[in-house]
Amino acid sequence: MSTLNTPPTQSAGGVLLATLLLPGLASLVALAPTSAAAETAPEKSTIAVKYGSYSDSQPGWDRITATAPQVYVQAPIAGDWSIEASAVADNVSGATPYAHTQRSGASSGGKIGMSDERKAGDVKITRHMARSALSASVAYSTEHDYKSTAVGLDARWSSEDNNRTWTLGVGASNDTIDNTASGINTAINEHKNTHEIMGGITQVLTPTDIVQFNLTRGVGSGYFNDPYKSYDLRPNQRDTWIALARWNHYLEPFDASLRTSYRYYSDTFGVQSHTVGLDWVQPVGKLTFTPGLRYYSQTAADFYFDPVLTAQGQYDALGTLMRVVGLKGYKSADQRLSAFGAVTLSMKVAYAITPDTVVDLKVETYRQSADLYLSGKGSPGLDPFNAQFVQIGLTHRF
Repeated sequence: MSTLNTPPTQSAGGVLLATLLLPGLASLVALAPTSAAAETAPEKSTIAVKYGSYSDSQPGWDRITATAPQVYVQAPIAGDWSIEASAVADNVSGATPYAHTQRSGASSGGKIGMSDERKAGDVKITRHMARSALSASVAYSTEHDYKSTAVGLDARWSSEDNNRTWTLGVGASNDTIDNTASGINTAINEHKNTHEIMGGITQVLTPTDIVQFNLTRGVGSGYFNDPYKSYDLRPNQRDTWIALARWNHYLEPFDASLRTSYRYYSDTFGVQSHTVGLDWVQPVGKLTFTPGLRYYSQTAADFYFDPVLTAQGQYDALGTLMRVVGLKGYKSADQRLSAFGAVTLSMKVAYAITPDTVVDLKVETYRQSADLYLSGKGSPGLDPFNAQFVQIGLTHRF
């Protein structure tokens, strides 16, 4: 078996980065690497407490800020069972753009002030066997205009030499959208349902190399509109394909690990995306440094419409409105459905106070722009988008 070098801290549950719902932040953490190992029940209990802070901006406009205190616990039960649970409370405030991302559109009354708190939690129970495990999970999230409930079931089993592990998982979620208190468009008791199935394999190639491949199919139906954006009408069906490949390589001369990943995404909205990630894990005594680089690029949805620009390249509000009025069928000005590219730089520093107690600090900066699109020319008329994420944490095993 490989002993790929990884820091003592692990991912602390499915909802610890619950601010993924915010624009841009999903690209910061969606490909957080996970370690590959043989299936065994945990020998110790683990508790992790983390605090995250997020902010984003566009030229001349600070938009969204969020804070997220988080807690995660894992404990063995009766030797062959374990339980995991996590909880988070997001406090979000700021303003959402009226149309596209032009500052001129926002300054002319085209933004909505917002403040919200989201509470979320999940519980996962796992039965560990000789070379396999079966897990069941449930998650719940609520805010003033959105509630989500999800359940999942996954199985993992390994070969006799523990060098190969297969994974099969299914999940379902039900979301309720109700923004009668505010918003541009009213959504009263609207629902969205999603079902997913995932299959994957993790293979130890050499004592210093582990590879992983996962394929996920998702089928979603219901309300996909954004009620806080004008002229937003989307299909009531959104099916997805996601392929994810990872390769972890241990470099013995440096006592370090190189973690690489590639993710392909495609959906029936017409969005296709590519994400490439690279992390270097370098222990130095009790410290572990993990610098990271990630590149993301996506095509625009079939029904996304570009803003009308003047001859000087400025946003033409009247011209854009006239274009919208003439559009038939589905349409959206949501920048998250446009064609753009993004780069994320990150650094995580973990310090092992003892072998079982670790403190860590992670900082990420995100830059999104049409100019970073894979072909070099994304959707026109979009202001660059910047985001910063800082998280501190303490993990203890006992």
